[in-house]
Amino acid sequence: MGPKLHPLILGLLLTLLGKTMSQCSMGYEKNQTCIDIDECKAPVCGKNAICFNTIGSYYCQCVPGFRAPTINFTAFTGQCEDVNECQGKSDFCGPNAKCKNTIGSHTCSCLEGYVSSNGEKYFDGTTGVMCKDEDECSRHPPVCGRNGTCSNSPGTYTCSCDAGFSNSGHSKAPCSDINECAIDEMICGKGGSCNNTHGGYVCMCNTGYSNYGKASAQCVELNCDKYNPSNKSEEVFPGLTDLLSLMRDNCRELNGNKSPGQPNGEMVLEKLLTKLDDLLSGMPVESSGKVTALLTTVENAIRLIGPQMKQPQTRMSTMHTEVELLVRRGRAPPQGVVSMSTEHVQLDTHWETAAGNGTYPGFAMASLVSYKELESTTNHSFPSERGQSFQINSKVVSAIVSNPNTGHLDKCVNFTFSHLKSTNESHTCVFWDAGVWSTTGCQKAESNETHTVCSCTHLSSFAVLMSLHEFKHDPFELQVITWVGLSVSLVCLLLSIATFYFCRSIQGTRNTIHLHLCISLFIADLVFLAGISSTQNKGGCAFVAGLLHFFFLAAFCWMCLEGVQLYRMVVLVFNTTFRPLYMMAVGYGIPAVIVIVSAIINAEGYGTDRHCWLDLDKGFIWSFFGPVCIIIIINAFFFIITVWKLAQKFSSLNPDLSNLRKIKAFTITAIAQLCVLGIMWIFGCFQFEENSLAMSYIFTILNSLQGALVFVMHCLLSKQVRDEYARFLSCICISEKKKYSEFSTNQSSGGQASRSANNTGESQI
Repeated sequence: MGPKLHPLILGLLLTLLGKTMSQCSMGYEKNQTCIDIDECKAPVCGKNAICFNTIGSYYCQCVPGFRAPTINFTAFTGQCEDVNECQGKSDFCGPNAKCKNTIGSHTCSCLEGYVSSNGEKYFDGTTGVMCKDEDECSRHPPVCGRNGTCSNSPGTYTCSCDAGFSNSGHSKAPCSDINECAIDEMICGKGGSCNNTHGGYVCMCNTGYSNYGKASAQCVELNCDKYNPSNKSEEVFPGLTDLLSLMRDNCRELNGNKSPGQPNGEMVLEKLLTKLDDLLSGMPVESSGKVTALLTTVENAIRLIGPQMKQPQTRMSTMHTEVELLVRRGRAPPQGVVSMSTEHVQLDTHWETAAGNGTYPGFAMASLVSYKELESTTNHSFPSERGQSFQINSKVVSAIVSNPNTGHLDKCVNFTFSHLKSTNESHTCVFWDAGVWSTTGCQKAESNETHTVCSCTHLSSFAVLMSLHEFKHDPFELQVITWVGLSVSLVCLLLSIATFYFCRSIQGTRNTIHLHLCISLFIADLVFLAGISSTQNKGGCAFVAGLLHFFFLAAFCWMCLEGVQLYRMVVLVFNTTFRPLYMMAVGYGIPAVIVIVSAIINAEGYGTDRHCWLDLDKGFIWSFFGPVCIIIIINAFFFIITVWKLAQKFSSLNPDLSNLRKIKAFTITAIAQLCVLGIMWIFGCFQFEENSLAMSYIFTILNSLQGALVFVMHCLLSKQVRDEYARFLSCICISEKKKYSEFSTNQSSGGQASRSANNTGESQI
């Protein structure tokens, strides 16, 4: 069977081979002959590809934006897939732009806040188009609205709202009006009502309140009664009344003023300083009560004027005052350092001190007022430490802030004072406290010859006191001795005057000198006790000093006449009388000439800040001390001669007298001469040194009791005077007749001695 199949298989193969030989190859088709088939007529490459026919075949290529595994491919070897141009290329579209892929392509667009350089929204990143910053602030309408300020920055912008507007914290949102009245019901204070306006609000103040013309400021209470004159007579004077009237009118204009107009604070301040100059240029502010009233009025006036000022800083200077005033306004209290200065003082404080810790009224004020001449007026009101002498060595200044509670400050205020006199003396920081300078709450931070820095925990009016002289012991005892001694002397001098005037038995030249010496001493001591410390009235103090100058000089001139008369009686013996006219010319004429000439040369030398006496500066005290020294030297010479003559006379007295009685009589007679010659005033020459306390006690005791010594030595120890006293008392009291008879008997037994003594003018022992 096998052999039979071979022919069949062979025939089949031949048949198949023949059929095959009669068809075309792949890619061709038979059309009589085999011709190329165009495969590209059919979508053999698929989408996003281009077909290219070839002889007997074809190939595909992807369009831009697509890719295949190979560049040329067939439907059997690949297909086109989209290319993501944006992937992995952050700067494909350039800076400040973003890329977005699309099927077969991409688009570029600028980021927000930027625009393309060709003005198109979308662009191809391969064409060189760039993104640049867009200025949003130039858009119309404005992006921030009409009440905001636009600030452009690269790629963005921010909106800053005007006062009274807000964008609720969104920096790119338009600004809209804020209803302040709804946010804060007490925005105008308890004395005002709030009305909202576009971009702000207006405070309408009730009667008794004011916002000083600032429509958006709180209404604060005004007390115009503080500008009424005081009921205390010592605090009222014409110039101060004008100041009070000015500020009272200004306060009433502000009180309940519902007009939003701004008062002219600069004009009011100028008027205040003008009236203050008129006040200080006239009669001096004499009493401490008037000084207190003046300082208080100025402080209240500045507190009223400060909120009315238009400028944040104001400086004004006049003949007697200098002012710097600072004002800060705003919804929040100001903070930071405040430094103000005048010609002689600098103040360093803080705005927190000026604003205070209480309710903030929408403004804060700080001011420094310097008085150019007030230190001379207040130079007598020193701290109460006994044994220490002071003088103001700086200008008086007032520190004033809007905060009414400045009695105890959280932060100290510092004053830097320039000294009026450069000196190494100790200095003390003080403030004006109800009529006197006080150190409470103020201490000296540092000091040198020219400046002193004071640190204080409160505000008021301040100055620097210079310590002139400090005693090692309390001089209060000297004051007691002076007052007691002079009081006793006044009584004794009054008795002496009556004695020398009415006693007929002792009338004569020396008695006349005694009489006028006692009159001069009596008036001088009386004026001393009554007016030596009355320094409040400068004119009155100068008058007291002039009286003391005249009558003390008169007393010394009569003492000089005592010495001349004593010399004539002891040495010349005969012709011991003076003409009354000559005595009056010497006793009262010479002192009058000295006082008149001194007043013409230096009228301001009468009266000091501490006492109504002659000024120690520029040697003016020598108008008194010079004549006194000359008289003391002359009388000392006469006293020595008198003592020498008395010693000779007492040695020749009755030898029956004991030496003890002679010495006693001699001593008493010598002391009697000392009293009328004023030799004890020589101790006053030793009181110009700091360590002269012992001499001060000796001088005070002897001179305060001079009148008492004159009365004792020349009245009580004079037998003639005692007889006159006895005769006078006998007329009053009959019971004294017996005693008068005894005195008459004694008088007759000592008549010879009395007549002898009367010839020499010596006191009877």
